[in-house]
Amino acid sequence: MLPVRVLVILAAAVCGSVRADTPAPVFEPISLKPANGGFLDQFTAPLAEQSVWVVSSAKKIVAGVEDETLLKYRGEWSVEEPSVETILNDKGLVVKTAAALHAISAQFQTPIDTNDNTFVAQYEVKLQNGLECGGAYMKLLTYDPEFEPEKFSDKSPYTIMFGPDRCGTTNKVHFIFRHKNPVSGTIEEKHMDTAGVTAKADKDTHVYTLVVRPDNTFDVLVDGKSVKEGSLLEDFTPPVNPPAEIDDPEDKKPADWVDAARIPDPDATKPDDWDESAPSQIVDEDAEIPEDWLVDEPKSIPDPAADKPEDWDDEEDGEWTAPLVPNPKCADVSGCGAWTRPMKANPAYKGKWKAPMIDNPAYKGVWAPRKIANPEFFEDKNPSNMGKIGAVGFELWTMQNGILFDNVYIGHSEAEAKTLRDETWSVKHKIEETRTPKVEAKTDKTGKDQSIFEKVLDQAGVFRDRLTSLVARCVEGDYVEAVKEDPVAFGSIVLIVLYGVTAIWTIVSAVADLVAGGGAKAAEKEAPVKAKELSAEKESKADGEKEDADADADADADEDEEGEGEGEGEGEGDDDDAQDNK
Repeated sequence: MLPVRVLVILAAAVCGSVRADTPAPVFEPISLKPANGGFLDQFTAPLAEQSVWVVSSAKKIVAGVEDETLLKYRGEWSVEEPSVETILNDKGLVVKTAAALHAISAQFQTPIDTNDNTFVAQYEVKLQNGLECGGAYMKLLTYDPEFEPEKFSDKSPYTIMFGPDRCGTTNKVHFIFRHKNPVSGTIEEKHMDTAGVTAKADKDTHVYTLVVRPDNTFDVLVDGKSVKEGSLLEDFTPPVNPPAEIDDPEDKKPADWVDAARIPDPDATKPDDWDESAPSQIVDEDAEIPEDWLVDEPKSIPDPAADKPEDWDDEEDGEWTAPLVPNPKCADVSGCGAWTRPMKANPAYKGKWKAPMIDNPAYKGVWAPRKIANPEFFEDKNPSNMGKIGAVGFELWTMQNGILFDNVYIGHSEAEAKTLRDETWSVKHKIEETRTPKVEAKTDKTGKDQSIFEKVLDQAGVFRDRLTSLVARCVEGDYVEAVKEDPVAFGSIVLIVLYGVTAIWTIVSAVADLVAGGGAKAAEKEAPVKAKELSAEKESKADGEKEDADADADADADEDEEGEGEGEGEGEGDDDDAQDNK
């Protein structure tokens, strides 16, 4: 029975008359005692004051060796009340560390046997900070008399994994069970088809229930409503029972096997009138220039609004011309500039001739290897007999902290699970429903719906968390598992790194080219000056040489004149002497 105060509060909530100052109900442990050695925990005591739940202190495995100095699960746990109080003094097991691995387990006093029994697992989840990327599922550990809770890790064998998981495009409620092949001895995970079964991502309390019955049927409930039911023999991948026959791995396709169903007709010949040289398109001779076509108008004109930059140097940069812009006169007409007839499909075009296809007379069909008996075949008619379960644990990676687990039940009774659900989760749900405001799409000043933009931002935030999660897990040392779980995020990080390296290389190359180009440009500027100086020196030297040559020429001319004068004087003297002698 529910306490009177709880019933009063529930009645008021249903009638919609709960006021803000109405006191919340006070937590009282349920009187339910699971039958047949079942397990129930409502987390009434702090972790330090109880011995049921044990936080894992498992160490990291480095190069196959356990490193005593490295703690694998650094995420902290606490038993505390939720940040938004629903029932006074109602506590739960809370994930305290964001972006970290967490592991904690509780060993049962008596193993819970699933053979020939209905098996039920149920627990509450409250995502106080939401769940963008992380798990909130439980693991039901295979019974091992030597199990040590302090060493609980991802390597600890489990029988069932059940609960919500959400990250990026992943949003599902897991139901996975591990099944042993009695012939080969191998253990294989069987995954429930999760299509349409999504995790609750809001911040209210939700209860997840798994029921597995002796007739091999199962039922998954969320908040007391069935979201997936089916058969262990039919709704899991890979299937429980392997095929009776398999392909013979030794059988090979014969070399002369013909698997081409159709072939080109070997008797076909190209028709005499088949012209392969005809073009696929020809000029449309019937086309006429549109009446509004502006032949004299160019398609582009200099931008009338453009101004010559103040730092433009005609000598260095050349003559400035305004950039071209589309001619506005051409915007509302068929076109501008020279008009040419358009092309049209050539009715005479046939293309390259090919022989028509015919049925291949030598076709033998699609080859397949012969079937042989499966050496590992078996038929398990009762996969619901999963053996004994010795403990329950939470082994999680999550980007968000504040995940609260409560009212964990592991047993054999669907009725007990419903009673627990009605007396715990239903009370919280009624109160939370009255508190949760209606979410409305945000609008801008014009009233335009902004929900699409918000969704884009949300998805960007989710993807950011995925990248952060992958990097953090790699730092934790879980490289392989992190990449396997989110290969898209890994590929994105690789692309980001490559892009960053390329961008840095481009910038460095550009700076180097700029420096080299600046030196070349300076050299180009200095070259004409040096050329002018050299030319001036050559001209000066030539002028000097010319002046020297002219001076020499003048001196030679003077000497010649003096020689001629002396010759003439001598001649005159001779004449006088000759006259005298005469």
